[in-house]
Amino acid sequence: MSNNSVKQLSKPLSLLGAISLSVWLVSLLLNNNVNNKAQSYIISSANYPLLKEKVQTLNLVPSHELAIINAVAVELTQSQLSHLQQSLNITATKNHNVELSGGNAWGKRKWQPKAVVNELIDASSAHTARNFGDGVTIGFLDTGLDQLEGTSNGLGLSTDLYGRDKFWGTYDAINNNLSNYSNEESGHGTHVASIAGNADYDVFGNVYGVAPNASLVGIKAFDAEGKATYADVIRGIEWALQVKDQINLRVLNMSFSGPARSYYWEDPLNQAVMKAWQAGIVVVASAGNSGPDPMTIGVPGNIPYIITVGAMTDSFTESDKSDDVLATFSAAGPTIEGFVKPDIVAPGGHLSGLMAYDSQIVQDHPEFHDGGRYFEMSGTSQAAGVVSGIVALLLTQEPALSPDQVKCRLMDSAHAAFNNNDELAYSVFQQGAGLVNAADALTSTASACANQALDIAQDLEGNEHFFGPANINDDGNFYVEGLGDEYVWQLDDSNLGGDTIIWRMNFAENALDWRNTASTDTIIWRMNVETDTIIWRMNVESDTIIWRMSLADSTTGINVNNWVEQQ
Repeated sequence: MSNNSVKQLSKPLSLLGAISLSVWLVSLLLNNNVNNKAQSYIISSANYPLLKEKVQTLNLVPSHELAIINAVAVELTQSQLSHLQQSLNITATKNHNVELSGGNAWGKRKWQPKAVVNELIDASSAHTARNFGDGVTIGFLDTGLDQLEGTSNGLGLSTDLYGRDKFWGTYDAINNNLSNYSNEESGHGTHVASIAGNADYDVFGNVYGVAPNASLVGIKAFDAEGKATYADVIRGIEWALQVKDQINLRVLNMSFSGPARSYYWEDPLNQAVMKAWQAGIVVVASAGNSGPDPMTIGVPGNIPYIITVGAMTDSFTESDKSDDVLATFSAAGPTIEGFVKPDIVAPGGHLSGLMAYDSQIVQDHPEFHDGGRYFEMSGTSQAAGVVSGIVALLLTQEPALSPDQVKCRLMDSAHAAFNNNDELAYSVFQQGAGLVNAADALTSTASACANQALDIAQDLEGNEHFFGPANINDDGNFYVEGLGDEYVWQLDDSNLGGDTIIWRMNFAENALDWRNTASTDTIIWRMNVETDTIIWRMNVESDTIIWRMSLADSTTGINVNNWVEQQ
């Protein structure tokens, strides 16, 4: 280098040059900090043993080993993630957070709450026939279960109507341990579980729980604030699969929801849920409380295979069905892939359930607690609990039913909502097949009417994925391909104002083809991702879901940092 060059470089920098250099240095430091900051990821690979080996070579210890989806949860810097990507074919997903699906709509205080759910869903006939859900275990993937006793004779969550112990304890997926007892801090899990399986009676002698003799097990993945990570939820599902045969765990209630960040088959939490369904566990999930707008169904309710439940409310008049309405908070479909969701709706407004006075929810909202054991709460979480109880009744009556058959019976027997003009009061994207009915579900003999055009094994293997029959017309309204104009959702006429509602059997002649079969004349289940008729589309590079709601071509992006929430 010449002397002149040395002199030129040794001259004082100009003010502009100094500022530019400072900005560059700050930017470099910030980038280095970002690259060196570890984040929790869920890393999956087809070669699971090699994945664990590669992680170990980086001197990293996974927080969760998630064999159910060939994955580990581990904190990585960007450089470590890049190293893994270069050495092995992996899929990396941020370890997102999820929240429970209950509590954003509160009930009216009642000092002596009545047991009304069984009247609303017509479950009394099952109880008269001595079907109380005996022999079936329901798992609640939630905040844990508090063994609150009901009355002085010990009825409630711990024992059944005959005084027999029915509580299997709680698996803590956060700390990876099992306990016969659970000190639940939130109250949400206990509330949902009591709607399904509370063996206590009200002052009129009516039992609270839909399946009061069903056995219960808690799977704690959510903290006192109702928040959980994907990894904890997946570990809870994996535990359920490990013990399902030992305790006859046939039903898994998931009263939570998170934003859809990808197609359903790409989401690691959804993959674990699909594994549970494939293994014979009936998964009941809340639709979410982000309604009433379309396309608000979250994870895992967006999985086409499982039973996704929306909420209705009786307007505090349980004996008058004419003023029953769809809850305004109940999330609506279609899903990003064009599936009709929710599948059914169930009571979810101001339901009374067990909750300890010192639970976090009671501390935040004491006005809805009776001062003893009961709390009134609304949400699709509670609606999911109702359906989980009905599923237990079905499986007590017919233990050999598969998850697909259970879903078929529930949808076949649901009562759709019509208005005074004999038109659908709500779109199928709001009410699905209609209001669940326990008596009609138990007498239904329907078969081969759910998930028939889908192949969960091929889906999980990544060989084939599916799209549903929903689309959007030139007026910006959603409809179901192959069905008539009565199934077009006029977005400006959703009847949430509360006109007189009639819940009755049967939509119309052949009206449920959208959930039955792939029509021989019309291809309802689309197999081609590239089809031009799918107007909503996904940018996989930015993890942003984009869809068109109107002729103005408005778009909405999903925030990838949202929590999974209680519904």
